[in-house]
Amino acid sequence: MQDDRLIVAMDVPNVLDGLELAKTLGDSVSFYKIGLGMLTGGGLALANELKQEHGKRIFLDMKFFDIGATVEAAVRGVAQFDLDFLTVHGDPHVVRAAREGAGGSGMKILAVTILTSLDRADLDASCIKAGDVPDLVQERAGIALSNGADGVIASPQEAALIRALPEAAGKLIVTPGVRPVGAPLGDQKRVMTPAQAIAAGADHVVVGRPIWQAANPKAAAEGVLAELRSPQAQSPNH
Repeated sequence: MQDDRLIVAMDVPNVLDGLELAKTLGDSVSFYKIGLGMLTGGGLALANELKQEHGKRIFLDMKFFDIGATVEAAVRGVAQFDLDFLTVHGDPHVVRAAREGAGGSGMKILAVTILTSLDRADLDASCIKAGDVPDLVQERAGIALSNGADGVIASPQEAALIRALPEAAGKLIVTPGVRPVGAPLGDQKRVMTPAQAIAAGADHVVVGRPIWQAANPKAAAEGVLAELRSPQAQSPNH
């Protein structure tokens, strides 16, 4: 049985590169994230092909944010593609609209709390209210979940805090900002290893550059999967 706890971020320029990466990774990886950077490179077409023709699960990371009616219409349009996860910003009106747009499609709406590339200085520069980042993430997560989100996106450093929320019972926690031991941090500031993220309460970890930039991407992916199955990844919260 394939382990879908690993989601590979397909942050490549276009459809052809994406299909080549999926071919390289083969049966080792069953779940892919396609983000905003791929949208103009045929991201929706790639998502549909990987889902319908290759049987992969798809996380469409669009981080929708707009007035409610626009978000609802955009989500309703995406829902027709039978994808698995979709991100929106965790503001209550956005989450409620996305939930309405998803209808009974089965597509999970995941709320973004605070981007894992941001720290307190970044929030100050954006005039975000005072407070420690973990506390703000936990607060935003609880609000999003109580407004209908199926789960949240949060750094692994906040996964345990979110898992402890009453609103998080039965909900998903998906963690970007995950780096295998020895991998460069890149633009991520709040990171953990894959095993640490799962042990903290995450359901899925998102890993991109450490896999697709590796000399042997398939071996890199299998290394992450092996770590997810290790004793260090056992979560006391599940």
